Amino acid sequence: MDVVTLGALLDALDSAVVGLLEAPTGDDVVVTTAELVDGDELVAGRNARTPLSDVYLLVGVHEDDAVTWLHSLGSTAPEARPKVVMTKHAARRSSMAAAARRAGVALVAVHPDARWNQLFPLIQRVLRRTRVGDPDLLAAETDLFDLARITADNAAGMVSIEDVHSHVLAYSASDETADELRTLSILGREGPQDYLRALRDWGVFDRLRDSDDVVDIPPHDELGTEHRLAVSIRQPSLDGTLPPRNLGTIWLQQGNTAFSDDAADVLRGASAIAATLISRTLDASTTHGVLIQRLFGARGTGVDVPSIASALGLPVDGPGAVIGFALVPGSSAPVADLATMGSALRLHASAFRRDSIATIVDERAYVLLPRYSSPTAVTAWTRQLVAHFETRYRAVLHAAIALDIEHPGRVAAARTEVDRVLNGTATSTTGTRVTTLAESMTAVLLGESLTVLHSHPELHDPRVQALFEYDENKGSSLRQSVEAFLYEHGDVRAAARRVQVHPNTLRYRLRRVEQIVGIDLSDRADRLLLELQLALPRNSPGR
Repeated sequence: MDVVTLGALLDALDSAVVGLLEAPTGDDVVVTTAELVDGDELVAGRNARTPLSDVYLLVGVHEDDAVTWLHSLGSTAPEARPKVVMTKHAARRSSMAAAARRAGVALVAVHPDARWNQLFPLIQRVLRRTRVGDPDLLAAETDLFDLARITADNAAGMVSIEDVHSHVLAYSASDETADELRTLSILGREGPQDYLRALRDWGVFDRLRDSDDVVDIPPHDELGTEHRLAVSIRQPSLDGTLPPRNLGTIWLQQGNTAFSDDAADVLRGASAIAATLISRTLDASTTHGVLIQRLFGARGTGVDVPSIASALGLPVDGPGAVIGFALVPGSSAPVADLATMGSALRLHASAFRRDSIATIVDERAYVLLPRYSSPTAVTAWTRQLVAHFETRYRAVLHAAIALDIEHPGRVAAARTEVDRVLNGTATSTTGTRVTTLAESMTAVLLGESLTVLHSHPELHDPRVQALFEYDENKGSSLRQSVEAFLYEHGDVRAAARRVQVHPNTLRYRLRRVEQIVGIDLSDRADRLLLELQLALPRNSPGR
């Protein structure tokens, strides 16, 4: 279970809204709860009341009263006072800052124009992660702030998500290049009238209202605005007979660096996800995630698939495709944790098809693409995505595709199929990283055969174990030598070159193998049995 520190909380709230003035014990103090406190509550509980929360938001509290209260905390035990105080009245050199420092309480200045009714729910949402864990975009607890953060990371900019009335619903962290328009929007204030008028004159609002296009808005020096991209948040009707419903807009402001090359695709994917999040209540969101898990066969049997498909807005017929993604064990990826990978995956899947759905089951990510346009397009998209993840995250992924799924009732079986492929190619770091069961049948069936063989100890040849023990005790390499011989199909000279010894040396080693194991390497059956037994340790759990 993750914890939230004061520093992490302030990062989530954005420097345009809050600023740390005093931190006597540092900004790594853990905070889990917050509450709004007015002047009457503060005065009434000045000396005796035990705080119920780590963070106090002083609403309507006069600065003199706050200073007096902070002075009184010096005589209380640490557990009887808050860890953090937030107020709109503080300044770095104010008497309140000095009082907070002496009391050992962190002091956070809140922008005077910020709205408590907007700030407090955001604080609660961030702190909730101490209880439910940090959600990713595939989890039921996902919200718009998670989406804004992930979109900003993938598109290389600063994101704000607004409703149809231009009220900011969520935003990502700002840097020093945030312009006045972004700051005012985050603070819940309307942007400069001149800029809004310019957007109307340029037809930006019309394009956002009537299309799914990503609109490029150049910087405007006179208006003091930076380069932006924008996309509308629209929810198509299920049957396509009604026009899409406008739910808001996603804005991406350019910061210190250029937008990512795929920023437009990222915004389109974020728009599709935002449409789902905005149009669904929290309870419905939780149900939505459970339904997806059941569709993929991760929540038991006896699932009413037609009802689930209807609830998810999925077509009742195909063709559909299920794609499974797995990290190759040991791949080096600084941000290749499952949550980050799953979040980015869903962004790209939603950009490819708005009606795609995705989930994570047992450390693997799965995507359903209903009614795909062509198998070639699905394969090409998957390959591009695998390459993108390796370039961006240095993460080595394997992907398996199951095509021609006739109806939603086959999704769980398709997941089983791609799991077979991922299991059979799990340890490979070379060759094709995107494949199907038909293309990798040999590796899959061989892997499954070895698994069955491993599960039956009575089928393990003790003579081969004797070979392993001989190598270990003598420091020899008989196993390596015979494996090279088998790999080169009995060609002694080629095998000798592979292990870099003289052919006569290899012949001597092979005779020792025959003596220790008690087999004849000229016999085809003996060679087949030996090759299977030698493969077992490499494919056995725990070896």
